[in-house]
Amino acid sequence: MATIRIPPVLRPAVGGEREVVAEGADVGAVLTALTEQHPETKAQIFGADGDLNRYVNVYLNDEDVRVLDGLQTAVGASDSLVILPAMAGGAA
Repeated sequence: MATIRIPPVLRPAVGGEREVVAEGADVGAVLTALTEQHPETKAQIFGADGDLNRYVNVYLNDEDVRVLDGLQTAVGASDSLVILPAMAGGAA
């Protein structure tokens, strides 16, 4: 099972946990398992098209999955995923 580090903004949707574990052969399967365990996370992680939400970055062992194989990036049992919502805003 892979470990998923949960950002503060998503922690209420996973019972306040900082980390959760989920099974899957690739990033997409692991994230889908997460959203099945915690349905409130789905809209935050995935867009309507089933791809990663454009405002969410996912890292596998410190590598952005978008520069790897995206949701098809292979995941091992000892791997760690980090979900980072993109930050925006500021004054003009």
